[in-house]
Amino acid sequence: MPLQVSDYTWQQTKTSVFISVPLRGVSVRDADVFCTENYLKVNFPPFLFEVFLCAPIDDENSKAKIGNDTIIFTLYKKEVAMWETLSLPGVDKEMMQRIREKSILQAQERAKEATEAKAAARREDQKYALNVMMQIEEEERKKIEDMKENERMKATKELEAWKECQRKAEEQKRIHREEKFCEQEKQIEEERKKFKHKSHTRISASRNLATKGRNSENIFLEKLKENSIPAPRSVGSIKINFTPRVFPTALRESQVAEEEEWLHKQAEARRALNTDIPELSDLKEEEKNPEWLKDKGNKLFATENYLAAINAYNLAIRLNNKIPLLYLNRAACHLKLKNLHKAIEDSSKALELLTPPVADNANGRMKAHIRRGTAFCQLELYVEGLQDYEAALKIDPSNEIVQNDAEKIRNIIQGTELKS
Repeated sequence: MPLQVSDYTWQQTKTSVFISVPLRGVSVRDADVFCTENYLKVNFPPFLFEVFLCAPIDDENSKAKIGNDTIIFTLYKKEVAMWETLSLPGVDKEMMQRIREKSILQAQERAKEATEAKAAARREDQKYALNVMMQIEEEERKKIEDMKENERMKATKELEAWKECQRKAEEQKRIHREEKFCEQEKQIEEERKKFKHKSHTRISASRNLATKGRNSENIFLEKLKENSIPAPRSVGSIKINFTPRVFPTALRESQVAEEEEWLHKQAEARRALNTDIPELSDLKEEEKNPEWLKDKGNKLFATENYLAAINAYNLAIRLNNKIPLLYLNRAACHLKLKNLHKAIEDSSKALELLTPPVADNANGRMKAHIRRGTAFCQLELYVEGLQDYEAALKIDPSNEIVQNDAEKIRNIIQGTELKS
């Protein structure tokens, strides 16, 4: 049977009542405080303290502070008045039982209403977050489509301009060839006229010199062959093919060994990535790089666009799930959006990857402990949060900010103000 505590003290004003209940070895973890507008109870085995208040109080705003083996209640009256007594006079066992049952029913109704309100608020938050995410994804998709269309139009214009330049160059070459051909024909015609004139003169001279022998005639024929002009060459086009190359520079300007090594490394990196992800089909080469996506997520985080930053980190993790900074940065986004359980998961994953503990990853391990500890504290798991903060202090004992935060958590654990 519990021991009733009767050595309590109380004071009052017109608006408040202050009750001090001494309990030996009382702590926040072991004490069970229950309060309604007409009933107050503290169960701390083997001690029990209960009061059937003579007037109603505002139980939602009333407070209880536990510390130094004492519980101090601050109760706010619903009506401004001075009470003659603290407890309701003339209360028998049946009335006590009725008041207890009524108080329990009221507390259950309030707890149910609070749970329903919390669930409704959570559904509204999820719906809003989903709508925002869909809107962001739609804007990103539209932006990518616009970029594709602009690039396609730009490439089409450049191709048309190149074709026009080629056509003009071919036209100029054709005109130049025709002019050159006409000049050659004129020269040939003039040479033919000169040749005919010389031939006519020589034939006349040969007739006057009929006494000359065959030898002289042969000499004349040889001279005619020497003075003859060859026919012009036929016009044609020569096709030139260049050796295909991955790099835009000319072969004589490149270092082949270094380029081959780079191409080999790029091929190895592409084989290491999850290239079968459907989202990669519409991305540029640099957008398939986890480091580029990490920098993109950091920029979005700096602009407080946390949902878009999470999307960037998600895709980077799907490409390479061995980079601890991706989980660490995504945990920071989840903290901003109050996704506390996800923040704890990402911080824990980052700590798994930040092994073995060396000086180079000390800063990352400290951030992971602080973010996980912050998420635990926001979930009111102060003991677990303090463990993470103490682990961060072991990495950097001189950090004053972490020291102050750890001290605040210790104070909360030792003397927490509870809503009664």
